[in-house]
Amino acid sequence: MFDKTSWIRLPHNVVVGHGVLDQTVAAVEDIHLSGRPLIVASPTPYSVAGERVVAQFEDADAEPAEVIVEEASFGAVESVIETARSVDAGYLLGVGGGKAIDIAKMAADELNLGFVSVPTAASHDGIVSGRGSVPEGDTRHSVASEPPLAVVADTEILAEAPWRLTTAGCADIISNYTAVRDWQLAHRLKNVEYSEYAGELARMTAEMLVENAGSIKQGLEESSWIVVKALVSSGVAMSIADSSRPASGAEHLFSHQLDRIAPDAALHGHQVGVGSIMTEYLHSGAKGQWIDVRDALASIGAPTTADELGIDDETVLEALTTAHEIRDRYTILGDGMSEPAAREAATVTGVI
Repeated sequence: MFDKTSWIRLPHNVVVGHGVLDQTVAAVEDIHLSGRPLIVASPTPYSVAGERVVAQFEDADAEPAEVIVEEASFGAVESVIETARSVDAGYLLGVGGGKAIDIAKMAADELNLGFVSVPTAASHDGIVSGRGSVPEGDTRHSVASEPPLAVVADTEILAEAPWRLTTAGCADIISNYTAVRDWQLAHRLKNVEYSEYAGELARMTAEMLVENAGSIKQGLEESSWIVVKALVSSGVAMSIADSSRPASGAEHLFSHQLDRIAPDAALHGHQVGVGSIMTEYLHSGAKGQWIDVRDALASIGAPTTADELGIDDETVLEALTTAHEIRDRYTILGDGMSEPAAREAATVTGVI
């Protein structure tokens, strides 16, 4: 008897476009969140957008509470949880980039409260996904949590964010190419459950960015529109799959290992972008699509080499040969690459 079930959690409202920050209260009211809002932001995003969000809720007599987080850590998550309990928060809003949004998301999940995502930079798909990423010591933990009930992404604000954050978001999406390939490989070789719909959505999202790479330009608000819609699609693919598989394969393992070996060397999106060049080569060979991946990254100004990431060749090789140890997730890396094989992949693709 067929007894398969699935519970797909998606945002109820995704509000994207010029000036939509002013619709934050309306987006919240539309999904019937009630109680006192707790606005979680880091310092710069608070001045860029947080103050305006606070003012909106004050005008609506919602008595917002605020907490500023300086760093991403489990301690910061606990601090937000304690604040939410002390002010009797009804729901949380994360205003900022990855740091504030992931912390607020994880705190809301622990408290079983609604969460609203208000990104100020299109730097990664965490703005809409059901996972939070927090560093601890020499590693980074990816923690399952509820996706936001609403996303309010103002392209005017996103276009003014540092360009490197936008290129990191683009690279994160482009890396879906290899993530989906790894997922399909794990399905064939290890019988890992695979969702055709989620996989196709993630792959099409990567293709959309590759095809539009030439039109993604610094300071162009339309570029922010393209990137944020792609990030939303990637997050939705993960929700449909109830897994990070559609957007996380060997290229992410490579990035996570870099975080251990060379902490804070580069942005997450940039690391997975470079990782995807090499892992696409491993999937398709010397004449494969890795050239398209590399050229798309170069077109938007994202790193394509170890030097551009700010790391040396040996660090790349160490990360590539040990990345399979990061987690129990089958990818093209299998049970590990030899140093000569890693050197060949990194050299042929021009990463080193």
